[in-house]
Amino acid sequence: MKAVAVIPGKANSIHLRDVPKPTVSDVTDGRGVLVKLLRVGVDGTDKEINAAEYGAPPPGDDYLIIGHESFGVVEEVGPQVTELQAGDYVVATVRRPGHSLYDQIGMYDMTTDDVYYERGINLRHGFLTEYFVDAPEYLIKVPQGLKAVGVLLEPTSVIEKGIAQAYEIQRRLRIWRPKRAAVLGAGTIGLLTTLALRIRGLEVCAFGRTKPPYFNADLIHHIGGCYHSTQDTTLVQEAHDHGPFDVIFEATGYSPLVFEAMNILGKNGVLILSSVTGGGRKVEVPADRINLGFVLGNKVVVGTVNANREYFEIGVKDLSQAELQWPGWLSKLLTHPVKGLESYKELMKTLTEAKGAIKVFCEVAEP
Repeated sequence: MKAVAVIPGKANSIHLRDVPKPTVSDVTDGRGVLVKLLRVGVDGTDKEINAAEYGAPPPGDDYLIIGHESFGVVEEVGPQVTELQAGDYVVATVRRPGHSLYDQIGMYDMTTDDVYYERGINLRHGFLTEYFVDAPEYLIKVPQGLKAVGVLLEPTSVIEKGIAQAYEIQRRLRIWRPKRAAVLGAGTIGLLTTLALRIRGLEVCAFGRTKPPYFNADLIHHIGGCYHSTQDTTLVQEAHDHGPFDVIFEATGYSPLVFEAMNILGKNGVLILSSVTGGGRKVEVPADRINLGFVLGNKVVVGTVNANREYFEIGVKDLSQAELQWPGWLSKLLTHPVKGLESYKELMKTLTEAKGAIKVFCEVAEP
């Protein structure tokens, strides 16, 4: 079967190759599930792996099949699988267990191991291929009503993890009823975060660089949020105008904004960080003021990256509610389809160069 892969450590090595088709017997104890890929989303992670910034092949291979945002249909199940059946739509989690206590209790996204295993990213093959096999505990069933937008579930799961952990942390307050939220970034993650927070009843202000008229801003307004261009205003000014933010979700990839967000976070507030930033950027910050505000204001910072199945399942619930409450909104995020694994060069070019792209994805096969 065909697969899109890279040679880890070699920049711009993305290529199409033939690999063996997996079988349900590849998973022990009769627990294999064979999945046919239908759509696979790509994002900055895939671009960075192709640039040889990180990524490692599975033991025994010198290549890594990329792609971690899956959506497919079950074709066959092993004799001991009762959770799924042929014809079910599924999305796979990305992280796989290591050896820490957290890995062993299903919280593999919170591993304390230095070595981690992620499909399409590190030491495990990904989903930009025709088929994959996995155990059912790593497969989340997607309702028929979400089949057109199921490829959005993996990025949604990371958002859900951040929001769920914010609420979990704030159980320390006995009562925490956040009213206002700021979302920094208006790309895929920013839009899905705005959606998730609006579903929970929060007032949401999203911030991005682009000035209106702007399609992403229109999407935010459609679900009752507001949008501000950072070319026209500042976080400080909007915090002054809207009142303190109880939740700030950072999804820009620009680390200096983190410290600006720390400075405007409301008392008893939570700042959720989702950007994975590299490089050696340095900034000057009002360190004493930020420190004082956090100590006296009982504020919290928490990071979110990757997710276990709990957060995928919350994502299914939120995406289902979104389809009922704002029909067709999610489909508008799927802006740039590229047909066929053979079009991998076009896929990466679109990811890198397309203007106005929200979600770029490969249409691997017809449903």
